[in-house]
Amino acid sequence: MEKHFDSPESLINSLKHSSYILNQQLAVSLYLSLARGKPLFLEGEAGVGKTEIAKTLSIALKKPLIRLQCYEGLDINQAAYEWNYGRQLIAIQNGNRNESDLFSRDYLIERPLLKAIEGDDKGNNILLIDELDRADEAFEAYLLEILSDWQISIPELGTIETKTPPIVIITSNRTREIHDALKRRCYYHWVGFPNKETELEIISMRVPEAANDLQKQVVAFVQNLREKNLYKSPGIAETIDWAQALVELNCVALDPQTIDSTIGVLLKYQDDISKIQGSEAGKIFNEIMIERKRIDKEEE
Repeated sequence: MEKHFDSPESLINSLKHSSYILNQQLAVSLYLSLARGKPLFLEGEAGVGKTEIAKTLSIALKKPLIRLQCYEGLDINQAAYEWNYGRQLIAIQNGNRNESDLFSRDYLIERPLLKAIEGDDKGNNILLIDELDRADEAFEAYLLEILSDWQISIPELGTIETKTPPIVIITSNRTREIHDALKRRCYYHWVGFPNKETELEIISMRVPEAANDLQKQVVAFVQNLREKNLYKSPGIAETIDWAQALVELNCVALDPQTIDSTIGVLLKYQDDISKIQGSEAGKIFNEIMIERKRIDKEEE
């Protein structure tokens, strides 16, 4: 089995070079997944960086990323393979009525799962099955054969097995529970919101053009927001978007008016915006400024 990293620490350092910060627990889960050739099932709120892990890993390992975006009604034709009925019809019209020829590889259209199973001459690839909770339970059942035996059965053609199993990362926003049968085939990790120190490190790496004070204020404000009883707390993706938006507005430090006018970058539901905008945002701003002054005084 190909060894990608020497240790969880080397994995952390490698992904950090590609601007992704892993905590120790997630690094161990990802390292074991790579070392043992097991799929990694990542569950957590939207915007905490689950999908980005697969993208960054693709860059770090220099392996192609094959992404299957799940949605309600996803079936085998969109996910694994389908027959090119147009070409088959033309072949029949041209006099080819041999069924074995019509259902050969020449008429097979590869979709993400089949592409990932087959790989290429350079080795395996990374398969991202994104937001599995959006797909139907029947699709979960279809994945069991792939994740257990690394093969796809095509009734007209036979079984296609992989030479080198792909690196598989599955994500879920937990809008519904994923069946135990699928989870048992994976290593599991819950991806939560980062702590203040980690989030500040991420922002300084992803939005280096933001002033240092602005970075600290942005992270402190978002961390405070997540303690409120919101319908959808902002993820790290929203924190990055907000910092970038503030830079675009030439903002070097937060103020209540700027917070109110840009709150829609952070919060995506009107009930949440109405709850925070105005006096509540001002209150949070005052709290983080008081805390900032306290910290500065202690550092003197």
